[in-house]
Amino acid sequence: MSTRAFITGVSGTELTAAEREFIRSERPWGFILFKRNVETPAQVAALVAELRAVAGSADAPVLIDQEGGRVQRLGPPHWPVYPPGAIFAGLFDTDSALGLTAARISARLIAADLADLGITVDCLPLADVPVAGADAVIGNRAYGTEPGKVAAIARAVTEGLEEGGVLPVLKHIPGHGRATADTHFKLPTVDTPRHELDRTDFAAFKPLADLPMAMTAHVVFSAVDPAHPATTSATMITEVIRGVIGFQGLLMSDDVSMNALSGNIAERTRAIFAAGCDMALHCNGNIEEMREVAGQTPELAGRALERANAALAARKAPQPLDRAAARAELDALIARTNTASA
Repeated sequence: MSTRAFITGVSGTELTAAEREFIRSERPWGFILFKRNVETPAQVAALVAELRAVAGSADAPVLIDQEGGRVQRLGPPHWPVYPPGAIFAGLFDTDSALGLTAARISARLIAADLADLGITVDCLPLADVPVAGADAVIGNRAYGTEPGKVAAIARAVTEGLEEGGVLPVLKHIPGHGRATADTHFKLPTVDTPRHELDRTDFAAFKPLADLPMAMTAHVVFSAVDPAHPATTSATMITEVIRGVIGFQGLLMSDDVSMNALSGNIAERTRAIFAAGCDMALHCNGNIEEMREVAGQTPELAGRALERANAALAARKAPQPLDRAAARAELDALIARTNTASA
């Protein structure tokens, strides 16, 4: 069945009649869950199954932001706490092999949690490289401040997710680390010279250009396009994301409803596709906004369809996992980090 090139959130822990009708008529490619959609494992699994049943596709991707640290949609009492990216960065500084091992194990355990629920995509890893003075929205979510280290840890996280049968989404391409504002609320402009961006921010993403999916940054890079954030900049997408970085996978926008973007929801959606994104992401579950996004979204076709199909085909069967042993190993590695920093 054909689909439209957008991913949508829903409002609560089960679908409303209006949402069922919307999904049937507008045919989103995929779905994304948030804390408002989560109560118990049985409830989440039932919601995921219902989303796919109403969409008429057993393969419809269901996404979530499950990073660890302060960005964790699934949490206690039903799901364990996972460390933020900075923990892996600290351990990497002590012993790079152990840092990579911890990152991979954490992601592998997260993937197991998601697979239990039928969730097939995690919006992870980050390759953002924060700098002093930047907004704290990235902060300790990042894997460090050196591009090579960030890319190495991001690769380990990717491997952990893939071993668990979960697809990764690389974010926030081409970099959110320098942003001086939280893009949920306002649009940040980065005035760093192009040569420095190439050396740092963009460099962290280049080794990860083979990942199947990536999410854009609602950030203006004035050295490349002073008028538009990367999400709605044809120059940024063509020259930097597809060109310098070399990413050829499925490119989705960050959330259309975030206030970094200008114009109404329909105008934002049109701008996202005009710039060259393959997929629009709308998260807040507001049915009226969902209809506006759908009204401006094309059928998934052509190169975008090829990228979407390639992304789904990249998903692997989960490998065996001894959860208790893996968690014990992760906890021991985290304890080593805490001891080293004490």
